[in-house]
Amino acid sequence: MENPQSVTKYTWDDMPKEQLSDQLSRRLITGDKMMLAHVYLKKGCIVPLHQHHNEQITYILEGALRFWIGSEDAEPIVVGVGEVLHIPSNVWHKAEAIEDTLDVDIFSPPRQDWLDKSDDYLRLK
Repeated sequence: MENPQSVTKYTWDDMPKEQLSDQLSRRLITGDKMMLAHVYLKKGCIVPLHQHHNEQITYILEGALRFWIGSEDAEPIVVGVGEVLHIPSNVWHKAEAIEDTLDVDIFSPPRQDWLDKSDDYLRLK
């Protein structure tokens, strides 16, 4: 049986926001095999083209994101409130906030570059 002391309850509003740039901040919850993030993007914020070995699910709570999958020349996909985008491992993608946006990102396994702050592509001013 699992040890009940390993259970943790979180409240988003009680957690500090990590400010990555003027337009991008986040809050992270990390387990052994997955990561849950609230990502806050101001209108016009660009997440540059990148890929990672982590599988990703993005769920939009507020606002909307425009995604380019595969390359910046791809036909964009708009993901709005109540919509979910699944991005498999190692798939190139880019995003732009069409309006002020709050998205929930789930990663498996956790993003080590987010934990050790080596995600420089997100920290561009």
